[in-house]
Amino acid sequence: MERPPQEDFSLRETNPLLGGGKFIGDKLTSTYDLVEQMEYLYVRVVKAKDLPGKDATGSCDPYVEVKLGNYKGVTRHFEKKSNPEWNQVFAFSKDRLQASIVEVTVKDKDVVKDDFMGRVLFDLNVIPKRVPPDSPLAPQWFRLEDRKGDKVKGEVMLAVWMGTQADEAFPEAWLSDSVAVGGVDSLSSIRSKVYPSPKLWYLRVNVIEAQDLQPSDKSRFPEVYVKAILGNEGLTTQVSTSRSINPMWNEDLMFVAVEPFEAPLILSVEDRVAPNKTEVLGRCAIPLKYVDKRVDNKPVNTRWYNLEKLLVEGEKKEGKFNSKIHARISLDGGYHVLDESTHYSSDLKPTAKQLWKSSIGILELGILNAEGLSPMKTVDGQATTDAYCVAKYGLKWVRTRTIINSLSPKWNEQYTWEVYDPCTVLTIGVFDNGNLPGGEGKESRIGKVRIRLSTLETDRVYTHSYPLLVLQPSGVKKMGEIHLAVRFTCLSLINMMHMYSQPLLPKMHYHLPLTVLQLNKLRHQATDIVCAKLSRAEPPLKNEVVGYMLDLGAQVWSVRKSKANFFRIMAALSGLIAVGKWFDQLCKWKNPITTVLIHILFLILVLYPELILPTIFLYLFLIGVWYYRWRPRHPPHMDTRLSCADNAHPDELDEEFDSFPTSRASDIVKMRYDRLRTIAGRIQTVVGDMATQGERMQSLLNWRDPRATALFVIFCFVAAIVLYVTPFQVVALLAGFYVLRHPRFRKKVPSVPLNYFRRLPSKADCML
Repeated sequence: MERPPQEDFSLRETNPLLGGGKFIGDKLTSTYDLVEQMEYLYVRVVKAKDLPGKDATGSCDPYVEVKLGNYKGVTRHFEKKSNPEWNQVFAFSKDRLQASIVEVTVKDKDVVKDDFMGRVLFDLNVIPKRVPPDSPLAPQWFRLEDRKGDKVKGEVMLAVWMGTQADEAFPEAWLSDSVAVGGVDSLSSIRSKVYPSPKLWYLRVNVIEAQDLQPSDKSRFPEVYVKAILGNEGLTTQVSTSRSINPMWNEDLMFVAVEPFEAPLILSVEDRVAPNKTEVLGRCAIPLKYVDKRVDNKPVNTRWYNLEKLLVEGEKKEGKFNSKIHARISLDGGYHVLDESTHYSSDLKPTAKQLWKSSIGILELGILNAEGLSPMKTVDGQATTDAYCVAKYGLKWVRTRTIINSLSPKWNEQYTWEVYDPCTVLTIGVFDNGNLPGGEGKESRIGKVRIRLSTLETDRVYTHSYPLLVLQPSGVKKMGEIHLAVRFTCLSLINMMHMYSQPLLPKMHYHLPLTVLQLNKLRHQATDIVCAKLSRAEPPLKNEVVGYMLDLGAQVWSVRKSKANFFRIMAALSGLIAVGKWFDQLCKWKNPITTVLIHILFLILVLYPELILPTIFLYLFLIGVWYYRWRPRHPPHMDTRLSCADNAHPDELDEEFDSFPTSRASDIVKMRYDRLRTIAGRIQTVVGDMATQGERMQSLLNWRDPRATALFVIFCFVAAIVLYVTPFQVVALLAGFYVLRHPRFRKKVPSVPLNYFRRLPSKADCML
């Protein structure tokens, strides 16, 4: 299969007509100034009165039908109510207007055929136009007419106007592009929503000791440990080394807790009576709402908690004395609870709001449209996609409305976030709605875009078309393009520059640091909590959506990622390698003129050492100014070549998408294991060589080779005397000229110091 050209994956700058094209100076002035203006016909159906009944009781089951051409929206119906209230809004896109008259009809619900009760007609040419911040249009009473135009009994309160997507009625309105969706549940699943992130805390449980434990077997020393449970997470301490009824631990157990604190913390003291058998010596439940909160590293007060021993039936054992456990429990608000990777985190603030600093800017995102999306489902024999976008930054998630049956959806929705740190990342994902007809109930990922704020110029509107790239077992695939408009507005340049001198994470991470293993476990706890909370919203953000946005599973082994990281290291060291090659050519006099000039420069710097640092910094300054002409003008995006995704082997991709534990056949697993052993063998050899060089450095003075160490000690003594009586400039000049000597004065064999160093012993011969 022929691979698509590389330029298909590149970023393209676009020139959309933002905000209706109204400009004043360099900024746009309409309400939605980062999206294209979309005009809609709005019909608000408020209520009706004095509707005629269909039987002797005078009752009816009314509902309203709003019709414009082939588009038809229907309100819910009421049973036996002549004065119903609906307060529903219908929005018809101006691009899809198929008639010059909008018809609002009141009907009576019937089993066989709905009865016509009356209607109101509106000419689109005389409908008023409203643009926020204008006040909402006041609804009016309209008398119903029959099909001949004669007045009939009953009135309906309506408001009809032309507006844009900036109208406050737009988010909850029935839209003409969702006409294929039926039912209240399906309609709720396609609306745009804003979701606040749950407030997460680190819960620190410092288990100190227990007293007066009562094991059932008094003849043995108990092997006691403490199990702490919070929600679905459980952690245990080590078995106490005191092996008595008054054990001690002094261990910290870390959890992630979420507000409101519903689940209590359960501490259970258990005795390991056999390898697969434990005895509960007592437990206690601690409501988190009574736990102390702290914002610094000052320890909170310790407390004693009574342990209750439960029988098999669950009844409390009556006794005069209770066992006790001594613990220090606190909710640490000085940490930032990591639910994203620190490499592209969107929020770095601590949990406690009193520690937040003032915002430094505003981030505005305009989600315009997508083009060329890949079909994700089949409905009535037609391949289609029901696409929506999710954006995550800081403590706010946003979800656009779902555009039904379109491979080129237009959203034109704008969102705003406060920015507290410029070194953060905005993430936008595109998904297919799996709750609509043709879906399997699971959201399918279409692609993702990351934008780092520190790479953006302030007060500039970036309008680009980003390719939506997804790595599949068959290789990297372009799923379409999404058009975005982004603007980062700086409120205080001094505060923003000051942020570059501040720690990346809150101070608590440095005063009481957590281990890498703890951070990984806590991050998985945090992501599980975020997934559970957002999946209970309406419409829900499902686990697969949140997991994809938070980049779960990024730490799984991958040959492709290992290659990419190796090439990244080589690219980062390419400058040093280039300098080394240049210096080698300099020493070999490949260009005599350059070598002579370097001799002169070296002579000046040695005679005037105070010029060394100014020369270095001036050189770096000139390089930076020179490179300013070629500074990046576009934000960075997913790079398939950097990711080694454009030339990855199919078996490597199949291994990357394999489940954990593996589900592949044994022969494939054996082949991959052998390949992994080969790669690990090469890494092992490199690590061993590095260890050997370090051990040779230690062998200079540890007398493992007495003759080599004696030579080095004598050399150091002689060098100390020579350097003491010889001026430093003379030593530097002699050393520099010796290194830069002409090739005719060089030998092809290694130098004496190198020969000496290679003969030093290492511990490699002690390895089994």
